[in-house]
Amino acid sequence: MTAVIEVNGKQFLVKEGDKIKIESPKVGEIKVLLLNEGEETKIGAPYLEGKKVETKILKQGRDKKKIVFRYHSKTRHRKKAGHRQHYTELEIVSIK
Repeated sequence: MTAVIEVNGKQFLVKEGDKIKIESPKVGEIKVLLLNEGEETKIGAPYLEGKKVETKILKQGRDKKKIVFRYHSKTRHRKKAGHRQHYTELEIVSIK
């Protein structure tokens, strides 16, 4: 059984036992957009009512540092900064 879910404005294709990384320390409401049960597929308009995905929080932390480098040629302008995004790792327990 697979499902397409929406969490914090981002969509994920998941099945039971999958691990996903959300780019926010806070997990919002998990909405089910599509549900595939073998040969039967249900599509929401925009969400499926009565269907839910149960998750478990595995860990929260910060990703590796990403370098943000801006450069303007001919003006000797350089700007370097770093950024570490907060994340929450979720495990899909069940799809109902």
